[in-house]
Amino acid sequence: MPKHLGHLAFLEITSPDVEASATFYVERFGPRVVDRIDGKVYLRCWGDYYRYSVVIAPGDAPGLANMAWRTESAEDLDTLVARIEAKGGHTNGHWVDSGPAIGRHYTFTGPQGHTMTLLWEIENYVAAPEHASVYPDRPEKRSSHSAAPRFLDHVTIAAADVDAFAAWYSETLGFRIMARTYLDDAPINVFSVLTTNEKSHDLGIVKDTSGVGGRVHHIAFWADHPEDLVRTADLMIENGTPIEYGPSVHGIGEQNYLYFREPSTLRVELNSGGYRNYVPDWEPKRWMPSLGSNNFFRNWNMPDSMMEAFPAAEGMTATEDGASPELTDALLNPWKTTSKAASH
Repeated sequence: MPKHLGHLAFLEITSPDVEASATFYVERFGPRVVDRIDGKVYLRCWGDYYRYSVVIAPGDAPGLANMAWRTESAEDLDTLVARIEAKGGHTNGHWVDSGPAIGRHYTFTGPQGHTMTLLWEIENYVAAPEHASVYPDRPEKRSSHSAAPRFLDHVTIAAADVDAFAAWYSETLGFRIMARTYLDDAPINVFSVLTTNEKSHDLGIVKDTSGVGGRVHHIAFWADHPEDLVRTADLMIENGTPIEYGPSVHGIGEQNYLYFREPSTLRVELNSGGYRNYVPDWEPKRWMPSLGSNNFFRNWNMPDSMMEAFPAAEGMTATEDGASPELTDALLNPWKTTSKAASH
């Protein structure tokens, strides 16, 4: 399929306390506020080429309200919308004439409940004199915040059927499927990564048994050097924010990772390193947790908290580290719960 999508442009997340979340990002992490519109706070990292990359919107719980992807051209936007409407499986597809710093765009809800926006027209950021860089390629000068990420990197969502999610977005929008993680004990796909470009992924999918659509596992930002993650972990801990997991290295993508939570409890990842993949006929690779899909060194298990997705719901989620013993048992014997209920 010809390449129609360029990259992830921005994410809209929800928080029960928008100001608390915004303050955390600005003071603890380094992005800065560029707009406040209709109760939403718009943030940008110093290396973002567009006006903003994260929007914090009011919500009853932490979650993902929207993920926006820029197409390769205006024509590609129309092409992809035609493909979506021909493919089916989505809901609430509609055009919008404009939005904050963006032009005409198409928004829809995918087959498993995740809202996505496709756009071409977007405002290229031009820094005010006090933020201007001496380097022509930089949209603004490097942040003076020691933990500041360079730009938004990816989002990992939670879905009931990982294979079906990956197939729909690959067949309809042209995402490349790069790798899959199967349980060691059974051929069940619990994690996959997709990309629109040469990165190992800009969209991840974890297995979710909650029955609630549209959930998210984490949002992620990029830093230039693996050492940045160590410094960020140091700064977070010194200022009262626990580290949930890391720093270490994923097997899939070989990226360095660090996970922590913002005040809404939404999980945030900072990553770096990794490799680029330009192979046009790449075939997705098959991983298992025992091969180091999550932990390159195969010596460190995820904490149970990493199995949580947002908003909170009954049920369990997997990760690139596989599944918890409870989730594995449920996946291997899906009739177990039903059988128990029927026996009473």
